[in-house]
Amino acid sequence: MPHPTPRLILESLLPHLRVAAAYAQHIQPHISARPDKEADNFFGAALSDADLSVQTFVEVALLGLFPNIRFYGEEYARSYNTKYFRAIDLGEQDDYLVTLDPIDGTQFYLDGHSNYQIILSVLNRDDFEAVLAITPAQQTYYYALRGQGCWQGRLEDSLEDCQPLRIQPSSSTIFLGWQMQALIPQLTDRYTVIHAATSYSKTVQIPSVNGILTGELDGVVIRKGQFIDGSALAFLAREAGGIATIHDGSPLPPLHECENYHRPGLIIAASPTVHQDLLEAIRAEQEQVMIN
Repeated sequence: MPHPTPRLILESLLPHLRVAAAYAQHIQPHISARPDKEADNFFGAALSDADLSVQTFVEVALLGLFPNIRFYGEEYARSYNTKYFRAIDLGEQDDYLVTLDPIDGTQFYLDGHSNYQIILSVLNRDDFEAVLAITPAQQTYYYALRGQGCWQGRLEDSLEDCQPLRIQPSSSTIFLGWQMQALIPQLTDRYTVIHAATSYSKTVQIPSVNGILTGELDGVVIRKGQFIDGSALAFLAREAGGIATIHDGSPLPPLHECENYHRPGLIIAASPTVHQDLLEAIRAEQEQVMIN
């Protein structure tokens, strides 16, 4: 039996993802945190009922629609459905792996912010084939297909009704992920710098990585690009005309060369100028470490 195309996977799951988005938005004011997961920061450790419920809902839809699909969800270790999927890892070329971050930005979600997302991706052996990222509280979504560009639409829009998205530098704001604070002194003369660990507020929303798509950010530096979120958003940005590399400026490595479902540290930039500034900041910080 031929494998479903990436576009068919997105089209088939979009109605179910709309329902999941409505659920996540409805329960957000009443949500309570579950015991933290093991992680090296409070963003990664956050876990909610919505993470588990959205993943279960999408798993049921996937198993009903594409029973032979490979699937890896963030909460696979807690899921009752993991054992029913053919595999949870990358396959051979064109034997796609669907991945899911059921609530990207769980801490944002728990604190009542609006920029959490549901991110579904279709991965090939070498690279992403498609990503669909819904922002439930803002009733919008983004999607991209490999080599075909990125689109933005209202949540009720079909894929065909979405509009092309091209990111442009506009904010002079940079987002630094966890453990990237050493870059702050290298950038503050030209940019407003938001650092995930020190800038985060429970009461005042700050941009997250997805701000590169909304125009809130001109650049992002993160310590690692997990397939389910950071790497997926980098794919959307790249298809929207942005630049995505690893920290030394090299192209992103093929997915099958990566371990533990993540790429090395990522730079995502809205323009070559911003990308160059971020590269120089990383090099300067590395030189300082060597001197010390």
